[in-house]
Amino acid sequence: MKLLETRGSVFTIKQDGEKKGWSEPKIILGSFMSILIPAAILLTLPVFSVSGLSFSDALFTATSAISVTGLGVVDTGQHFTLEGQILLMLLMQIGGLGQMTLSAVLLYLFGVRLSLKQQAVAKEALGQDRTVNLKKLVTRIIIFACIAELIGMIILAFTWVPELGWTKGLYYSLFHAVSAFNNAGFSLFSDSMMGYVAAPAVVVPLAGLFIIGGIGFTVVMDVATNWRRGFRYFNLHTKIMLTATPLLLLFGTVVFWLLEHNNPETMANLSEGGQWLAAFFQSATARTAGFNSVDIAHLTQPALLIMIVLMLIGAGSTSTGGGIKVSTFVVAVVATWAFLRQKQHAVLFRRTIGWPRVTRALAIIVVSGIILTVSMFILMLTEKATFSQVMFEVISAFATVGVSAGLTAQLSEPGKYIMVVVMIIGRIGPLTLAYMLAKPQPTLLKYPEDNVLTG
Repeated sequence: MKLLETRGSVFTIKQDGEKKGWSEPKIILGSFMSILIPAAILLTLPVFSVSGLSFSDALFTATSAISVTGLGVVDTGQHFTLEGQILLMLLMQIGGLGQMTLSAVLLYLFGVRLSLKQQAVAKEALGQDRTVNLKKLVTRIIIFACIAELIGMIILAFTWVPELGWTKGLYYSLFHAVSAFNNAGFSLFSDSMMGYVAAPAVVVPLAGLFIIGGIGFTVVMDVATNWRRGFRYFNLHTKIMLTATPLLLLFGTVVFWLLEHNNPETMANLSEGGQWLAAFFQSATARTAGFNSVDIAHLTQPALLIMIVLMLIGAGSTSTGGGIKVSTFVVAVVATWAFLRQKQHAVLFRRTIGWPRVTRALAIIVVSGIILTVSMFILMLTEKATFSQVMFEVISAFATVGVSAGLTAQLSEPGKYIMVVVMIIGRIGPLTLAYMLAKPQPTLLKYPEDNVLTG
């Protein structure tokens, strides 16, 4: 039975005998933390690191791995034992596929049936209709991820097996394939991919992996189902991703080349082909992948700004990447263009974008802006760093990119915990946090509209 509860002049609807349980955002955060805390504790054990790891460093590393960020306070290849690296690889896989996906797999393996609410949350997190069979969906995602990583591993092995030997070469190929597909950015090389800046056999397959992972399984499944029928039969989200992704990659590549090809600290000493390859890789990796083939600390200020913009836009929804998401950015741009042209509706590919979706996109941008501003302000109080360093590092953590301008390795203890919170929020999503903190109050009354002076 529904009851009316008076709150001032507004009546709210209250369900009589409503069961108190965890909301969807709390379930997502709870599943994240249930993996993060045990993983952080495990990383403090001697078996996982060469010289030991404090809890703050272990928590930072575990958060970076499970949020597929890639920021590190220690050198992954030098500091962690083989067991520690395998644990990080497992955390990257869990983070990339999503906690709800892996939770569903484990529960199915042990014969536990998911509740309807848990299934609904998992499907929502994967961007699927609630009528989809979750078990089949999860199976397809796991198979697709394994096939993509296996192909990437085989291609990389052609370079690293001759260089490093069979065992080490295959292991390095597997680790970096998993890291790339999940947009994690962890590397066993101390300089990430700087040693292979002009090696297309390495950087091209890596870029291919994190581009595919960043597009999202929803898009891949839609393309696999409808590609024979043509582009116009794809859903709107797929059309946005297939159009915006190459445009952003092209934009970043051209701009990075224009800004950096004369920079002796980054691309000037490379051949023309090597310069374009480096520019393409940085354009692709800025969209939440986390690898780098040039020294980020020596990029020019305009190039850093472009990288910040690309990091903030990020990858696709329901993908292994982060950021505010490509579709969010596109919807906001289209809605703004519709307003400037005094149109009543935001239209894209002959489809009207509902105003609730527009409002959601704007809310994501505003909430993200608030979170970033607060985080940067606090970090400026705790760290001795320039504004550009703090901005770059915070946005890299929030967008789960993982490239660093040099600040992460020098973070203070409070700074590490601040970045941990930023990475968690970036992975679960700013709106998830907002929904968790807010309590919706449906009303029966609508107040009269009035004008507000804006602009």
